[in-house]
Amino acid sequence: MSEATAHHEEHHGVGHIVDWRVLIGVLVSLLILTWLTVKVTEFDLGSLNIVIALGIATLKASLVCLFFMHLYYDQPFNSIILVSSLLFVLIFILFSLLDLSAYQSSIIPDYISSLRDPAYPLDQLK
Repeated sequence: MSEATAHHEEHHGVGHIVDWRVLIGVLVSLLILTWLTVKVTEFDLGSLNIVIALGIATLKASLVCLFFMHLYYDQPFNSIILVSSLLFVLIFILFSLLDLSAYQSSIIPDYISSLRDPAYPLDQLK
């Protein structure tokens, strides 16, 4: 009978240690981007508000994945795949939001509140 002869190292040693200044820099960047997200909501930019919020969220997700998940120090291919997939998800969501105005005319004003009001019959909603 044959035995398994494949040997592998049990311990891979210490993983990549990130300098504390890099982690503090990423933390400060994430806090600034969070503050920016809150401040952008104070301005009415119309449909551009969601684009800016999604862009900032994509940037924050990229920072977390690149530095806290150590993809920045890994092979560049992995980082490129991650960032490009986040960008494509952002693009797909934005394309979905382009159709938002197409059905705005069919929305009944105060539809939910009228369902809760027993004095307003449901057959008037049609």
